[in-house]
Amino acid sequence: MGHIATTIDSFHRGRFVLVQPKTGAHRAGVDALLLSACVADGFDGHLADLGSGSGAASLAVLSRCEKARASLFEISETMVELARQTKAQSNNAHLADRVDIHLADITANGMKRAESGLSPNTFDWVIANPPFNEADDRRSPHSERAFAHVMDGKTIELWSRTAASVCKSDGHFSMILRPQSLGELLAGFMGRFGGMRITPVQPRLNEDATRILVTGKKGSKQKLQITPPLILHAGTGRDFTERADAIINGLQSLDPPS
Repeated sequence: MGHIATTIDSFHRGRFVLVQPKTGAHRAGVDALLLSACVADGFDGHLADLGSGSGAASLAVLSRCEKARASLFEISETMVELARQTKAQSNNAHLADRVDIHLADITANGMKRAESGLSPNTFDWVIANPPFNEADDRRSPHSERAFAHVMDGKTIELWSRTAASVCKSDGHFSMILRPQSLGELLAGFMGRFGGMRITPVQPRLNEDATRILVTGKKGSKQKLQITPPLILHAGTGRDFTERADAIINGLQSLDPPS
């Protein structure tokens, strides 16, 4: 990996930091924090983060769930190196012994996946933040950023297949996607994950959803549920709603216990 300029950014009100590219490649933000909130409060199992970048979603889970551990899987050598730098930050010392990092192709065949740490029936919860943009969307001029954000028609199917393989028999799988990928999402989960809970994420109360959060349980026969939406901003300003603020800052999961 050649030298790239980086920043060290604080999350969860300073409870952990992330080493990220200053420009040119994927920088984590609200999406990663929303994805992490799909994991239940009190989760104490082994998490797999598919397409982990430098580790934002995983560290957000570990910051909230003090007994969980996480394995990060990322295909970009640049981002794997930044994940290792993130793990080594002194501000993350309280999390580091619960994190391991792997260079891995999520879409590879089973034997190659297993060699990179994606072993069958291993993980209690899998999370994924796959590339969002269709190949004909406007591409970023930066190759790393374009690679991180472009999906083809097989992406969700392949990532869902991998998640089903590496999940334990009662494991969960959570993804964050654009609403227009709902059809592919349902096809990818079909026969693999049931009991799906889909939460639309709306910028404001009367605006269309820009993201969907979905969680399914391996082998479940429970029916699909569409929950009330998560509203990010109150009024016309940029301030987060009370619920969104709590979720983004790791104070509660998306579905806290009643």
